[in-house]
Amino acid sequence: MVVLGIESSCDETAAAVVGDGSVLLSNVIASQVKVHERYGGVVPEIASRKHIEAIVPVILQAMEDAGMTLAGIDGIAVTRGPGLIGSLLLGLSAAKTIAFAPRLPLVGVDHLEGHVAAARPSTRPQSCWRSAIREGW
Repeated sequence: MVVLGIESSCDETAAAVVGDGSVLLSNVIASQVKVHERYGGVVPEIASRKHIEAIVPVILQAMEDAGMTLAGIDGIAVTRGPGLIGSLLLGLSAAKTIAFAPRLPLVGVDHLEGHVAAARPSTRPQSCWRSAIREGW
């Protein structure tokens, strides 16, 4: 199974193509660090606008780097939260749009659980880790 992952929860727009659950075929990140530096932190409205500019080029580059077309993608994963609402909406809208016509499965991923899963890409987070994240441990 080949999955296109889209992440836009804060100030980075990212897309990756993953095969067989843990084989990273591509990973493209557009950072907004320089844009927000002058403000001393992330400005949500600016972050959303930068996602608008970056989302399509980042996804296309990830697909190209992986040597894939949409026909080779079996599903879409996208960050559903937590994060900046405007930024999340951009990623979710892009993911839903890509998944709609070819009727690809779309899975919303919890941003924090994604961090845990990334530490051990060959396994799913255990329920105790999910509880720890939700409780703020």
